[in-house]
Amino acid sequence: MIPAAFDYVRAEDVRTALTALADGGEDAKVLAGGQSLIPMLRLRLAAPTLLVDVGGVGELRGVRDDGDALVIGSMTTHDELMNDALVREHAPLVAQAAATVADRQVRHVGTFGGSLAHADPAGDLPGVTLALDATFSVMGPGGARDVPASEFFVDYLTTALRPDDLLISVRVPKLPGWRTHYEKFQQAAQAWAVVGVATAVRRSNGTVDEARVALTSMGSTPVRAHTVEAALAGAPATADALAEAAGRAADGTTPMSDGIASADYRSHLARVLTRRALEAATG
Repeated sequence: MIPAAFDYVRAEDVRTALTALADGGEDAKVLAGGQSLIPMLRLRLAAPTLLVDVGGVGELRGVRDDGDALVIGSMTTHDELMNDALVREHAPLVAQAAATVADRQVRHVGTFGGSLAHADPAGDLPGVTLALDATFSVMGPGGARDVPASEFFVDYLTTALRPDDLLISVRVPKLPGWRTHYEKFQQAAQAWAVVGVATAVRRSNGTVDEARVALTSMGSTPVRAHTVEAALAGAPATADALAEAAGRAADGTTPMSDGIASADYRSHLARVLTRRALEAATG
């Protein structure tokens, strides 16, 4: 299929991109890796009048150590995430989840920031940033601002980004002493997650001190399983205790029914995958 007509600007730097977005108004779109946007353009599910291509903006790419956190540029590809030494050491949950995204070709082109800004509730990386309490660095005409992951995902395919905003980077805490795991169920190797679970657990002396659990495809945005987290706080790190807490994974969620899975089946998967993820994260 052929997209609707649009104007195109290839930005050389962040300032050029922001200027183009401001000039384009509400009908402008940022083109990052394009792995989600281009299919939507071809199906005419999106019809922007202007595309601002940030693929050549080098300052948006890469990973740097910032003391107690990593700062990951929005144009860093999934392949770079899964192979970067800093990410693998200090944010292994990001690397693990990135390795499950689609196929090798998509991972070499698709970007961290593009996936987050697209905000598909079945996406792998939005839930991961929620579980890690990441912070999003956003730049707009009014200057820079930080948006917590808990406030970034607003609704289905909707974020806190304004039409003239650009996602610059994501700050991911290192979480020393925590163990993490990503568990995902999909119909085919390259498919979206029917349900995904991102977990981070801190334990000591056989007890879970604190846990974070984020779910994908269990609502219009990724969601934190707060009932599971509350049940685990101070609980023994035993299979029975983990299973009991995981049994609450679907509490308060609103999974959809579609041609892939029913809401009841997604709720079942959330409980099963949460148990598996917690068992892996606690060792």
